[in-house]
Amino acid sequence: MKIGIVSSCGGHLTEVRALAPAYARYEHFYVLNDRAGLAPDMAGKTYFIAHSERDWRFFVNLWEAYRILRHERPHVLLSTGAGPAVPFALVGRYLFGCRIVFVETFTRVNKPSLTGRIMYWLAHDFYYQWLNLATYFPRGVHGGTLF
Repeated sequence: MKIGIVSSCGGHLTEVRALAPAYARYEHFYVLNDRAGLAPDMAGKTYFIAHSERDWRFFVNLWEAYRILRHERPHVLLSTGAGPAVPFALVGRYLFGCRIVFVETFTRVNKPSLTGRIMYWLAHDFYYQWLNLATYFPRGVHGGTLF
């Protein structure tokens, strides 16, 4: 099984890296929307894409998702957000048949993020970290906090 880990830099990357024990034993690669200092285990298997803030670069991200996913052919895409999660989920799910796994960010305690609200409809497996979000995501799974 091959897993694509799609993330914004900063806190989202920290969160998805906290899930490493779940995916480290599988072949995997990363997609980040900004240049960042990489941990040694990420070197050589990380793609950097344009940083979109709900603007025209979203369409660039769709093209980048197509190119990367066509090359890598992952079975699963995992993300904790933010921006790159949606274009990769759209392309991965509908063009390449990827299973989409999304974890709503730790910082959303009382209200969901915009990415979470969109990904709720795109993800096959949707997890949230705080019970307060159960009313927003009735089909989601409360997985507890990553930290």
